[in-house]
Amino acid sequence: MKTVCIKEILEKGTIGTSVIVRGWVRTKRGGKPVWFIDLNDGSTINNIQIVADPLRFDAELFGNITTGACVFISGELIASQGGGQSVEVEAQKIEVYGLASSDYPLQPKRHSLEFLREKAHLRPRTATFSAILRIRHSLSFAIHKFYNDKGFFYLHTPIITGSDCEGAGEMFRVTTMDMNNLPKNEDGSINYKEDFFGKETNLTVSGQLEGELGAMALGKIYTFGPTFRSENSNTARHLAEFWMIEPEVAFFELEDNMDLAEEFLQYLVKYALEHCKDDLDFLDKRNADEEKMKKKEDQAEMGLLERLNFVISNRFERLTYTEAIEILKKSKPFQKKQFKFPVEWGVDLQSEHERYLVEKEFKKPVILTNYPTAIKSFYMKQNDDGTVRAMDVLIPGIGEIIGGSQREDNYEKLKNRALEVGIDQESIWWYLETRKFGTAPHSGFGLGFERLVMFVTGMSNIRDVIPFPRTPKNAEF
Repeated sequence: MKTVCIKEILEKGTIGTSVIVRGWVRTKRGGKPVWFIDLNDGSTINNIQIVADPLRFDAELFGNITTGACVFISGELIASQGGGQSVEVEAQKIEVYGLASSDYPLQPKRHSLEFLREKAHLRPRTATFSAILRIRHSLSFAIHKFYNDKGFFYLHTPIITGSDCEGAGEMFRVTTMDMNNLPKNEDGSINYKEDFFGKETNLTVSGQLEGELGAMALGKIYTFGPTFRSENSNTARHLAEFWMIEPEVAFFELEDNMDLAEEFLQYLVKYALEHCKDDLDFLDKRNADEEKMKKKEDQAEMGLLERLNFVISNRFERLTYTEAIEILKKSKPFQKKQFKFPVEWGVDLQSEHERYLVEKEFKKPVILTNYPTAIKSFYMKQNDDGTVRAMDVLIPGIGEIIGGSQREDNYEKLKNRALEVGIDQESIWWYLETRKFGTAPHSGFGLGFERLVMFVTGMSNIRDVIPFPRTPKNAEF
């Protein structure tokens, strides 16, 4: 008889059939009349209840079945006598695969998220984190399905790179050189010609530049992979290692790019609502409980499921950066000096400004376009008024979740802009050359995968939506 996952048993199990289940004990209770064991195997947020007659089993066995233990159980599927689920398993055979000692840290009580980050090797066994990881999987699958069904090609861009896509310089160096005996040039600088690649190399912050090369040959591509930034930022919104989705499309202009971004985001949220119902119901209740613990003025106006339905039920509002600045300057928070950060043309908008536009002014997701050239990346298509054809997608509770642009396809403009921001042109010679050999209008954007998972799960800290977070001074597990 094959093991059947608990999810399948709860959804399709037939009373009176024999089943085998394997999993980890969440709780155990009972005594002489009957034993009750709540078992979970990770396939669903819901446990299956095991009922056992103590007269059939050794008392020592019951003592060994503690929270965290891994067990094998075979028995008959019977109608549940209690509420919450329709079936349970009447145990006929129980075997303990792995004991859980008395210092097992995930006892059945409330644990803080900070504590669980210290137990990242075990936290997937909790209801909250197993739900997050299942949703993360579903969103990953939905991303590939969306682009595959639209005729995009999945392009694997390099993780090791000799160029800095953003020009920020916050990159992790890759080297095989002996740090205690570095080869030097005559002027005392490090001689990277002696390194493995013969040049200075880093972990990538984006696959965009290489993605554009793919789009200039295949038409429509997307990347989905790990990216790295060595920014020394210990905030709830930053990781040193994170995942990015970056489509690039030939012959797309800014309007096409906005249409794709809106359709993509709504597709992903809808997919999660349709395929992760139990997990989202659990997280919605958890989110509501968390909000009750906050001061009234800090509580979110919408619950988790309400926010998700908000995104799929509304067309996104589209306006320029300049129009957004004018709206913010007329707003009550600006008039009453309640914004922490300044509002004036030329500044990079902060989360508080973005959330005001989404949650207060328009009450729908917003796409801002045409930002000042000075605050955006060198590769964005330049307008004639000191702005670039950039776009940012803003959603409730998060602010910016997607950033993109129409790319500059004019060779001279791109080269001059790269010089302005101090990018070494030798490191991107190949990128510049594409503007000399069959250049074309093209556009793309980047979606930070962890930001998306934060939004869909309602988690407030990015460390809690990736299995093993990498942050300053932290590379455990």
